[in-house]
Amino acid sequence: MYKFKPSLVYMINGEKRSSSNVDTADFSLDLSVNDSKIKCVLHPKKELDLISFSLETARQMTDDERFFVNGFQSWSTSREVRKTDAVKGVNSIARISAFTWHLASMSGDYLFEKYDNVPGHFHSFTYTYFRKGNDIELFGSMSERNGYTIFEVDGAKGKFLVKKDVDGVKTADDYVLLDVSIINKSYDEAFDEYFASLNLRKSKIKHMSGYTSWYNYFQKIDENIILRDLEGIDRVKEDVSIFQIDDGYETFVGDWLEVDKNKFPAGMKFIADKIHEKGYNAGIWIAPFSCQRVSKVAKEHPDWLIKDSKGKPMWGCFAWGGAYTIDMYNPEVRDYIRHFFDVILNDWGYDMVKLDFLYSQAIYPRNGKSRGQIMCEAMDFLRECVGEEKLILGCGVPLGPSFGVVDACRISCDVDLVYGGKFYNKLGVNGEVPSAQNSMNNSIFRRHLNQRVFCNDPDVFFLRKNNLSFTDEQKYILGMVNNLFGDVLFISDNAGDYGDKEIELVRQFFKENDSKVIMAEYSDKDIITVKYLEGDAEKSFSFNMKKGVIIN
Repeated sequence: MYKFKPSLVYMINGEKRSSSNVDTADFSLDLSVNDSKIKCVLHPKKELDLISFSLETARQMTDDERFFVNGFQSWSTSREVRKTDAVKGVNSIARISAFTWHLASMSGDYLFEKYDNVPGHFHSFTYTYFRKGNDIELFGSMSERNGYTIFEVDGAKGKFLVKKDVDGVKTADDYVLLDVSIINKSYDEAFDEYFASLNLRKSKIKHMSGYTSWYNYFQKIDENIILRDLEGIDRVKEDVSIFQIDDGYETFVGDWLEVDKNKFPAGMKFIADKIHEKGYNAGIWIAPFSCQRVSKVAKEHPDWLIKDSKGKPMWGCFAWGGAYTIDMYNPEVRDYIRHFFDVILNDWGYDMVKLDFLYSQAIYPRNGKSRGQIMCEAMDFLRECVGEEKLILGCGVPLGPSFGVVDACRISCDVDLVYGGKFYNKLGVNGEVPSAQNSMNNSIFRRHLNQRVFCNDPDVFFLRKNNLSFTDEQKYILGMVNNLFGDVLFISDNAGDYGDKEIELVRQFFKENDSKVIMAEYSDKDIITVKYLEGDAEKSFSFNMKKGVIIN
């Protein structure tokens, strides 16, 4: 049984204090640790402004052991690491100014977690495990509603910390700092038990496959392109369940009901009706908390925007030339969000919303609440707006707060159109930038979420010949990984341009895969080896992740 030493840092009456005691003049801690549970409740004796909390214990990583790093949000790099590995943060080139640093940092946890690029120093959000062979020691938070739970390893010092991101919390009431389960079982048994214990809302879907417009046209979509590609996917109609319109239909991000009439003269209800005529569910992309600086929302409602301590609107993301975030705690904002969801889902008739850039609502703590608490409340609000009958595909969202809320979720960064990566991949700006390799990496190492929590969306695979820098072998590897590890399977190609070979492959990769993965790990620096059961036959699939070359 672990023996943990607590550390609480807080402010009281403007004075910063810290303590490792369980009982002081300011608070007491009810700390309970056994072989299956860690629980700690704070009992303030005065109103406290919390800064940080952690429990520390001794734990050495052995040479044959792997630690799972669950990244901050759906795009963040997530993989198993050895004690000789190092995890990089934001590239130092971003430090040329405070502005570039903020742009590079805000999509991840870099603003509040330390990345020192030291071998053996890692951290993981919401849950983690140590693995030897097929046996794991899993640590899993039972709730992120009071703040993100972070598990940190310091291999050089032989330390293991369980932390709660309580920055920004103001409380005079009892506060649950940690509630963590410990499970020692085989990989699948441990995750079965952990996620079952959370009693999550069940996803309304088990599998979906079809089309999304983003990865061929990006914002340059119009009615003709969408209707052409809708006809094109008829070639594999029996394998298609969803057809999704991505970004580009609106005049500006944030003005969701202001449809660009030059692109979509008949409107978005017309498109949904055409999709339904084909027998598919209609999906549409929204970034519900984001608004471009040039949007009508940003110009007409500056009081809706989240602001910094100087009263200036805060950047929420660097996309679209920069976007702000509207504050969901503002009653007018809540009414606005409810309204556009009502129109999109009920008047226009869309069946699924892909909700993106959700992390932006909780970049900084505010209102006496932690980042994790804000994010959980944001996800609850979105489900309330969407209702129980419509589907949510989450994206750009910290995973813990999405559990039990979304039906499907991206578990990787965007796939890039260049397999080897563009300049930002080579610079290693951060762990959230588009990357085919990182996308597949996350699909493999977050496989335990699929069907236990939601349907995993590993992002698109490609089969087209144009507007793409992939070899046929790289296309096959990506399709194979997506099909084996995910259950949201999308193309952005016009299937009407496919030859017979591509039609055969898209049918193969769209099919629900009932194979059971036995093991998946890096057997060498760049070599991934997957072993799985297909019926009663054991099979293996190995490839060089960096080069996109099949080994066997």
